[in-house]
Amino acid sequence: MLIAHPQWPNAWIADPQTPRLADKPAQAIEVAVGILLQADQSFLLTTRPPGKVYAGYWEFPGGKLEAGESLIQAMHRELQEELGIEVTESEAWMTVEVDYPHANVKLQTCRITQWQGELIMREGQQHQWCRWPLGVKPVLPGAWPMLHSLASAQGWHQALTRD
Repeated sequence: MLIAHPQWPNAWIADPQTPRLADKPAQAIEVAVGILLQADQSFLLTTRPPGKVYAGYWEFPGGKLEAGESLIQAMHRELQEELGIEVTESEAWMTVEVDYPHANVKLQTCRITQWQGELIMREGQQHQWCRWPLGVKPVLPGAWPMLHSLASAQGWHQALTRD
């Protein structure tokens, strides 16, 4: 369940019934997220790889920013490492902060409309080009704010359901 954070604007609590793990800091981990869009308005979701927190949940691809990297640099590097593609056209889009029990994550997104290369799932993840309504479950809680904004931007006005 995802609820609005009572103290931070544009922030969400991923699982309010589960307390933060005592050994995990509340400082935000910065993550670059790529929202790949095809001409037909379908978008790419991938599963979280085995061995990671929320393994098997569907999300937009991306990963942590490294020291000194910009959002665009990190997003290009992550998509090359995860998907084997080279991004050729992207724009910064939205930032969402999600407070998970294991970490506070700052998701900085880019909408990507052009890339080179064929998708290669280099981390053993699954992938699917999605449209509305979503045909994949479960979806990572932090992906929902982006999915809602994407649905609104695409003129899709039916309610999205969460799992």
